[in-house]
Amino acid sequence: MADFEANISKDRFRPAEIDSAKSEEINKPSLTFWQDAWMRVRKNKAALASLIVMVLLVLMAFVGPLISGKDFDTQKVSHNNLPPRIQGLENISWLPFDGVKVNKAGKEINMYEVKKVDEYYWFGTDALGRDLFTRTWKGTQISLYIAFLAALIDMIIGVAYGAVSGYYGGRLDNVMQRITEVLVGIPTMIVVILMILVLQPGIISITVALTITGWVGMARVVRAQVLKLKEQEFVLASKTLGNSDGKIISKHLLPNLAGVIIINTMFTIPNAIFFEAFLSFIGLGLQDPLASLGTLIDEGFKVLRLHPHEMIIPAVIISLIMITFNMLADGLRDALDPKMRD
Repeated sequence: MADFEANISKDRFRPAEIDSAKSEEINKPSLTFWQDAWMRVRKNKAALASLIVMVLLVLMAFVGPLISGKDFDTQKVSHNNLPPRIQGLENISWLPFDGVKVNKAGKEINMYEVKKVDEYYWFGTDALGRDLFTRTWKGTQISLYIAFLAALIDMIIGVAYGAVSGYYGGRLDNVMQRITEVLVGIPTMIVVILMILVLQPGIISITVALTITGWVGMARVVRAQVLKLKEQEFVLASKTLGNSDGKIISKHLLPNLAGVIIINTMFTIPNAIFFEAFLSFIGLGLQDPLASLGTLIDEGFKVLRLHPHEMIIPAVIISLIMITFNMLADGLRDALDPKMRD
C-alpha cells in the first residue's frame, strides 16, 4: 500500500479552480412553458407518432372525398357490393386490393370482371353501389366535426362555469354545484333520445345532446384548480393592484389552467366520436344519405359475413382515431402536468 501511494504523483492532485463570476451562469438555454412542453412531446415517441397519424387522418377526412372523383351519395345498383380494387396494387396477390372475392365454395371470383365494371373502387362499394372510399372519409369528416364542435362547446361552457363557481365560492358555488349534480344524475341516453324526438335525428340533435351534460366534467376540474390557485400570492397581488374579478380570472387564472383544459379537451374528443358512432350504430344517429363512421359500421355489420370489407375499413379508421387521440392526450398530460416531470 505504501509503495502504491509513493508511485502516485502529487501533480495529479491540484485544487479545483472556482470562478465566483461563473457560479450563477446558466448553461441551459431558456425555454418558455410551451417550448418545454413541445420538447417533451417530441421525446414521447408514441405521442409524436399519434400526432402524425392524427394529422393524416384529419387531412384525408377533407381531401379524401375530393380525390376519389365520386360522390358519396351517388348510387349505382349494378356496381353493388364490389370488393376493394386499387390501381397498381391489384396485381400484388397478398394485398386485398385486387377486386377478388372468395365464394362459399372457396373459389376466387373477380367481381369486377363478373359485373363488367371498368372503374376502380378503392374501398369497394356498399349495397347500393355507393363508393365506400368517399363515404368513409366523408363519414370521418362528419364524425370529427361533431366531436370537435361538442368538445369546443364543452370547453367554453365548462371553463366559464367552473371558473366562476370556484372563484366566487360561498352560496353561489353551492347552488352551481347542485345544478351540476342534477345534470350528472340524468342518464345521457335519455337526454339523447329526448333531443332526437324534439329535433329529429341529425348532426344538430347529436351535438346538442352531447353538450347538455358533457361540460360537467370540465367544469368540475376547472373549479377544483381555481379553488387552489385563487389562494396564491399572484392573485392577491392582482387584487391589491385593483384588478376586477373578470380580469383576474381571464388574465391570471385561465392561463395557468391552459394545460388542464387542453388535456381534458383531448380526452373529450375521442369520447364524443365513440358516443356519436354508438348512436349511429343503434339507429339514433344520422340518416341516409348522410354517413358517419357509426352508420358505416352499422351498415357493414349487417353484411359482415358476406362482405367484411364494408365494416372492417370504417372500424379500422375509428379505431385509429380513438387510439391516436388518447395516446396524444396521454403525451400532453405528461408534458403539461408539472407533477409528471422528472
